[in-house]
Amino acid sequence: MIRSLLSALALLMPVLVLAQADDTALPAPIMALEDRGATIGEAFEAPGGLTGYTVSFQGQTLAAYVTSDQQHVLVGTLLDGDGTNLSEPVLSAAANAARPESEWDAVADAGWIADGSPDAERVIYSFTDPNCPYCSRFYKQSRDWVEAGDVQIRHVMVGVLREDSLGKAATLLADDDPAAALAAHEAAFDEGGVTPADPIPESASSTVQSNNELMSRLGIRGTPSVYYRDENGDIRLARGLPRDERLTAVMGGPRPE
Repeated sequence: MIRSLLSALALLMPVLVLAQADDTALPAPIMALEDRGATIGEAFEAPGGLTGYTVSFQGQTLAAYVTSDQQHVLVGTLLDGDGTNLSEPVLSAAANAARPESEWDAVADAGWIADGSPDAERVIYSFTDPNCPYCSRFYKQSRDWVEAGDVQIRHVMVGVLREDSLGKAATLLADDDPAAALAAHEAAFDEGGVTPADPIPESASSTVQSNNELMSRLGIRGTPSVYYRDENGDIRLARGLPRDERLTAVMGGPRPE
């Protein structure tokens, strides 16, 4: 995966080396990367007269290094004379950083099923595939918070795991009472859950496909993946089934008694 990403970025190099500096804050080669679909993160100090930047491209975070004349950029892993990976600590910190508000806005605008009270103080978003056993486990372990009225989970329905995932997700979205349909699906999950409608509702199917594309753009590879705000209001992403302390953080506090 990393090799293919580097190969894709390498195709940008001929135009990057010709980029001219201007009066903007970012060096011209970094701006050229941004123009071609990369998301630019934080700058950091690097040895050898280089200036480093974290770069998100096709769902992966990479390190980009601008030369001292600010006319060229190198994308990849920086090693010292002992073979120590100098890029890894920076990328690890970037992976654990707060997510941008734009991602929260994007999932808020997606097609989702509201699970819980509309008056709940806390709202979280979960990418949910109807065939995902870990999504089902997350649904079940969240009941105490949802039924107490403390949390509303907005399930961004996707269809990525199995051939009938899209049909199931679209059927749930198109139901007259999606929350009740989702609850019935979860209650019968071990028996296969909801049966896809025939024909599959076209509008709901388009919504699920859009959700699939959003998931890919955000670099999310598995379900559930949950967006939530931490105690400081920063946006965080829990990849996979939240457990123990992470579940408490996602839900905003201890399990209601």
